[in-house]
This record gives sequence, C-alpha cells and structure tokens, in this order.
Amino acid sequence: MILLILLASVLIAAVTIYQYKEQTDEYNEGRLLRKEESVKASINYWFNTGNTYSLETKNLPYIFKDKIYEISDIENLEINIYELEGKLAISSHAGFVQSDAPKMLSDSILNEIYSNYQHRSVNTKTIEGNSFQSSYTYITDNKFMPIGILNLQYVQDNTAQDKDLEEFLMRMAYVYALMFLFAIGLAYFISSYITRSIKAVTDKMTHTRLNKRNEKIILKDASTEIFTLVNAYNAMVDELEESAVKLAKSEREQAWREMAKQVAHEIKNPLTPMRLTVQSFQRRFNAEDPEIYDKINEYSKTLIQQIDTMSSIASAFSNFAKMPTQSKEQLNVVDVVKHALDIFTEDYISFFPKKEEIVAELDKTQLIRMVTNLVKNATQALDEVEHKKVEVSVAEENENVIILVSDNGKGISVEDEDKIFEPKFTTKSSGMGLGLPMVKNIIETYNGSITFTSQLNKGTVFRIVIPKK
Repeated sequence: MILLILLASVLIAAVTIYQYKEQTDEYNEGRLLRKEESVKASINYWFNTGNTYSLETKNLPYIFKDKIYEISDIENLEINIYELEGKLAISSHAGFVQSDAPKMLSDSILNEIYSNYQHRSVNTKTIEGNSFQSSYTYITDNKFMPIGILNLQYVQDNTAQDKDLEEFLMRMAYVYALMFLFAIGLAYFISSYITRSIKAVTDKMTHTRLNKRNEKIILKDASTEIFTLVNAYNAMVDELEESAVKLAKSEREQAWREMAKQVAHEIKNPLTPMRLTVQSFQRRFNAEDPEIYDKINEYSKTLIQQIDTMSSIASAFSNFAKMPTQSKEQLNVVDVVKHALDIFTEDYISFFPKKEEIVAELDKTQLIRMVTNLVKNATQALDEVEHKKVEVSVAEENENVIILVSDNGKGISVEDEDKIFEPKFTTKSSGMGLGLPMVKNIIETYNGSITFTSQLNKGTVFRIVIPKK
C-alpha cells in the first residue's frame, strides 16, 4: 500500500510536470503565432495606406525606416527584416548591446522557409537561462509575392506558469503526505492483524523441543489457512511427544545394555587371573612343601588384589548410577580446593586462588570429588612429558565460582572431543571412563557447566562454572 502511494505520487507529479510543459510550449507557440499575424497585419496595413515606396526587396530599408520601430514598440518584441537571399535589411534592435539576430540567415533556415507549406520556420534557443523563440516567414506584396523575410525575436516568459505548477505540486505533496501517513497506519494495523496469528505459531515453533513437553496452539479467531497451519502444528506436537517417549525409553534401555556389557567386561578382567591363580594353587599344592605357607600367602594376596579391583569396579558403577545426595552448606571454596589438593604429593601441582575467600553454597564432598577427578586425569596425561605442570585456579565472576584445571600434557584429539564426557569412554589403558561423566553429572545438578579447550602435545584446560547459590 505504501509503495503504491509513493509510486502514484511520483507518477502523478511526473505527468503533471510533463503536461504543464506541453501546455506552456503550446501557449508560447500560439502566442508567437498571434504576434506574427498581428505584425503582418500591421505591415499589410502600412503597405496599403502609408507606404510611398514600391514594394521591392531593395526598398525594404526605406519602406520600414521608421515604421519597424513603431510596430516593435506596439508588439513589445524585436523585429528583423531580411532580404530574400538572407541578408539583414533592417532591425528594430537599438542600444549598445549587440542583437542575437544573425546578419545573414543560414541556408537551412532559407530552405525550411521555402519548402514548408506555410513558408514558416520556428526555432528555440536558450541564452543565459532565458528561452528565445525565433519565427521566420515571408513578407509579401499586394500580389502575394514574397519581397522579404520577417523575423520575430520572442522571449518566453513562463513565470506565471512555473508559479502555478509549483503551487499545484505543493498542494499535491501535502495531500499525498497525509495519504502516506494514513497508509502507514492502515498498513500497520492490517499487517498486525494478519501476522498476529502467524507470530503465535512462529513463537511456539521456536520453543519446540524434543526433550520437553510442548504446548499446543489455541487460537480463537484466525483465517482458514492459519487454522490449517495450527492444526498441523498441534498434530506434530502429539507425534513429537510420542516419539520423544519412545526415544527416551529406547535410550534408557540402550544405556543399561551398554552399562551391563561394561560391568560384565570389567568383572571378567579380574576373574581370569583369579581363576588362573586358583588352578595353579590346585595343581601345585603340596602339604609337605616347607614353603607352603609362603605360597598360600602369595596366592591369597593375588586373590585379595583382584577382589579389591572388582569391589572398586562395583563402587565406581554404583557411584555413577546413583546421584549422590547433596548437602549444601556455605563453604570457602578456596580452602576446600586446597584441601582436595593436599592428597596429591606431586610437586608440579600448583594452586592459584584469585581471592583468599570465595563463599558458595555447595556440597563439600562433591566439590572435593570434582577437583580430585580432574587433577588425577591431568596427572595421568603427563606420563610422557618431561617438564610436568598442573595448575589449579579458583575465581569468582558474575555470582559464579570459576575453577580451572590445566596441564601441559598430551592433550585431547579432535576425534575424542565429542566423546570425552560419555560413560565408559577412556583414552587410558586402565580405568572405566566414569570419572568425567560423574563430574559432569554433579556440576549439572548445580545448574553449572564444564567445558574444555585442548591442543595436542600442548595441554588441556578444563573450566568449571558453578553458581554460588
């Protein structure tokens, strides 16, 4: 609507200007023609009443010696009279300023006068911003034989027309400005009405998620097309909810299958050496052997070690399977992290707290488990590094506790970055790959986040962000 009004206003203004120009040109041409007829009538009257010279070309300067000035004053324009060959015979121009009329007419003007059925030629030129029209026509005697060429120099004065055009365009601009404002308001209300329902659908679609319950769209008044779109969206929400339930169930079943496989695999590892130890003891047992008690102690230690391994496996899976209960209390995070690092004897582990005291409501045990797991992983990544270094820092930022654990170890490959927090994934030769997933679970219960940046053979930095409350 707005574009149509703009185009209409521009087109009407262009047509108006063009129409005024055409009318002005026609007016000036008609006025020049009327002037020309009036001058020729005066000349004919002079020929018949006051002239005493014979009507010949050579007598033109004498015939119009005084009369040309009189006619020029009456008609208020410059008059020039040329011989038939184009030479200027006499002119009404007076003063010090030289006339723009040529002393000798060009062949093109002479040919145009001769060949035109009206024996008339008109041309226009602009001098210093003023438009001049010149007309050329024959002067004839009483027998209609040409004896000279009459030239009228007419200055076009379009002041009145230009003023009328300017006033009309101003009035039209006011009208279209009001129409433009009205169109903007009308377009706004119409578009708001049309897009209101679409916006509701768009907002709902933007917030549609697979892992949460999505609300259906309820519209009271909308077009048939919008109702069709809404019904399609609501049907999609129902299907999406069913798919989400099936997917969640499938993922849980798959996770437990994978977990059961991992548990079975981890338990089988110590069972094999236990079986071999018992079989070896059975074959070699000799009650009379003087070293029998030493051998029994050795076998027992081997079995106890494997049993401890199985116990640690069961504990690890148990800790991962169930989320530890939280006991929030106000802690000085700096002291707790420092206490967690005291169990490590490596001299290359450094602690850099940004403040002496950072108070937050956290579970002390879980905080210690997070720090010890990350630091333990960092130390295990330094096996092949000559100058080992692990740095731990604690800071606060925007009501959050920031814990950084960095090392200069082997780093994490690009292929492993997406799997680093997955259960049972590990890049070490030993371990069950449950440390980082457990840390991630604990952090997410606090609505926090854990991220990392890593470069191969340069090191890794883990960043923990936990709200203070």
